[in-house]
Amino acid sequence: FFSSYHEVKLESVTVNVTIQDFVADVVSELFFRNTQQVPKETMFVFPVDSDTVVHTFYATMGDTRIEAMLWEKEEAQQLCKATSGMENLGYLQNEWDLWGPVFACFLGTLPPNSEVTISLCYVQELPVQPDGAAQFCWPRELFPWIDYIRWHSSEEETESENLHFSICLNSAHGVSHIAINSSHTPLQYTTPDQTSAVVSLKWPPWMQNDLNLLVYYRGCHRLSAVVERRDPKAPPSSLLGNPVVMVTLMPSIPEVEPSPGHLGEFLFLMDCSLFQDAQVPLEEVFRGNFPRWSCPAGGVRGKLLHVARCSAKLPHLSSAHPSICLQNTLLFLLKSLPLGCYFNIYNFGATFKPFYLQSVEYTQESMDNAVGRISSICPDLGGCDLLGLLKFIYSTPLLHGRARQLFIFIQRKISNEEEAVMAEVYRYRDKHRCFCFPTNRCDSFNLSQAMALETKGECVCIHSKMDMTSEAVKCLQKALQPLASGISLHWELPPGLEVSMIREAPEMIFQGHKSSIYAQIHGQTQDPEAGEGAVTLQYHVGSQSFDCTLRFSLSPSADNRLPVHRMAMMHLLWKLAWEGTSRTEKDIWHNAVKSSLSLGVLSPFTSVVAVRMKQRDAWHHDSLPPDSSMFFSPSCNLVPCQLLWLRSFRPVWFKSTKFWMVQKCQFFLEILGRKTTDTEALTQLSATCKGKEKLLSWAFSKLVALQKANGSWALTTALASALGLIKADVELQRPSEDVQPTVWATVLALVWLHQYKWKVSWSEMLETKACRWLQDQAEVPLDKCLEAANSLLGCFVEPTVFRI
Repeated sequence: FFSSYHEVKLESVTVNVTIQDFVADVVSELFFRNTQQVPKETMFVFPVDSDTVVHTFYATMGDTRIEAMLWEKEEAQQLCKATSGMENLGYLQNEWDLWGPVFACFLGTLPPNSEVTISLCYVQELPVQPDGAAQFCWPRELFPWIDYIRWHSSEEETESENLHFSICLNSAHGVSHIAINSSHTPLQYTTPDQTSAVVSLKWPPWMQNDLNLLVYYRGCHRLSAVVERRDPKAPPSSLLGNPVVMVTLMPSIPEVEPSPGHLGEFLFLMDCSLFQDAQVPLEEVFRGNFPRWSCPAGGVRGKLLHVARCSAKLPHLSSAHPSICLQNTLLFLLKSLPLGCYFNIYNFGATFKPFYLQSVEYTQESMDNAVGRISSICPDLGGCDLLGLLKFIYSTPLLHGRARQLFIFIQRKISNEEEAVMAEVYRYRDKHRCFCFPTNRCDSFNLSQAMALETKGECVCIHSKMDMTSEAVKCLQKALQPLASGISLHWELPPGLEVSMIREAPEMIFQGHKSSIYAQIHGQTQDPEAGEGAVTLQYHVGSQSFDCTLRFSLSPSADNRLPVHRMAMMHLLWKLAWEGTSRTEKDIWHNAVKSSLSLGVLSPFTSVVAVRMKQRDAWHHDSLPPDSSMFFSPSCNLVPCQLLWLRSFRPVWFKSTKFWMVQKCQFFLEILGRKTTDTEALTQLSATCKGKEKLLSWAFSKLVALQKANGSWALTTALASALGLIKADVELQRPSEDVQPTVWATVLALVWLHQYKWKVSWSEMLETKACRWLQDQAEVPLDKCLEAANSLLGCFVEPTVFRI
């Protein structure tokens, strides 16, 4: 992207993409022109993420070339101090409307009608869609402008002359088909076994869309392996001097009932500023006489007005004070957890405080204790030490076989620690998942969404018209889905070859997700004829065990661009940084820096420096010493160029289109709502509906507060009141003495919840817990209980409610 995008026109693009299973190697050339009659200062900005390595960048303007180079970090910092114009990057960092890490290079002033050619090369690990497709995206801003009106008015569709976008696909599984949101040539296979294919774009995607390419491979494979040959120029002892294999794990995870030992660890992180309004203790919310559902005489109008008057005195728990809403949400989350899991609650502000020193098992006692302590969370409008809290959580070991999942409710900005927070999240991204719930006033929406995406969780912005409880419970449903745990890999290689792991297999993989590991193959085979290896994936889903084996070639075709080596190098360098490698460990540190420089892979040990030079001097740069300072000739100077962390408050990155569409639709609905006819009948009807909605909300909260940790209810006066009944009537209608009071109460509560399921969709998890408890009870006449419950509650719920 150009900072002066509308004035500096992108006229033509040449892009060559090579996709090997789930890694993409991109080589691009972008041709820009300043169409204005005045000079324009230009800056090239390209968003990156944790799975992208930008290894080559240079810009050519006339006889001048600006090239990005990697230098040892301390030397680069010294060079940057002497570079004029660094304030341009500072301005970009704080004022631009992007957020997150970007590669940025200030190109200087572009004269009128002048041209600049950008060469950009990067490698990227591709995400996987739920249907197994590898997904590749290209930003819409980096396509030339197309006259779509002229295109559609023409009789025939012709190829764009200023777009050359070719894609080469390779996979040992075989390429099945593709899906592209753009006009393209037919998929053409280049090998008889259909393991390679090519396709080209004819036109860019329509208007404001990014290019979205989905690649489907043959078969339903849980394992994929890409082996890349060594660089013949590199010493055998280095990473480049050995073959590297990238193995993508996509375990098949069936729907099974997890055993208590495989249930997860759920951590709820609550921003104390959300409790700054009204402090309403839950015991006060649920105490006192509850209004009866039966209404006095006076016709339908009188009954509705009675409901409205009664409910007008009750707090509406889904839209009242944020503190009530958050307390209510936390209550429903706690009640929805399964027996046998582990949980903890942290409230954070200037400091953080856990409910328990370490996560505790979910039992009736621990649940009651936690519910009782929710109202003790005090508002804290000081700092926001999310970074300290995350470091504390990550420092505690994972409970064996249990997935760690964080639910983060946040409203405040995390000062200027976003980059440090994301570094911590990235470090442990294979060990946990984040579900984030920023409010509509939250300055950390971008950070919340980045945390969710990095850990393959979910981010939901809570605004005034959304039900926080509903959104949080939906995410909890996803968090409770089965997962693959106990993951291990076993290698089978010819004698003389060994494997050294660069990026280890994760401890668990969630449903619908994948994970890529990298390994170095070293040694000398004793059998020159042995050209294959094998890897076996073993894992557990609940109490079931699974395994699958993949055989792969050890003699792949040569790839001089080494995309897999670059990705492996990135993970190796971060691993060394996390292990605390420093200058004191000279050999390790020196090899890491040397490898980083040789492959152009940015690391914690290196930084980017751009050099402006004349074209005739460009060829000299290969001979510059990469690990020492240098004196530049008069024809060379330094250019501001860095990997920046942008701090925009606008949530425009990380694919937040859906969030903005929700807000826009809600805005128009509110406008339409204001234009309704203001008649007395409609006003009374509206007040009545709102009153009944408040009454329902209160009843649901009351009922949920009374549910036991195992999913049952006790037959009490409070339960009868929540159902709009009298306890004596409830006891009288019990089908028989053989039906235990707890069973009868649970059936009643279950039927009542199911009756209003259309109104409160998040009751599904509470119903499921109740059904499981009922199924565990011996010889319960569910048909008779259901008939009696329908009669007492005046409804008709079918037997399918019991999920039998």
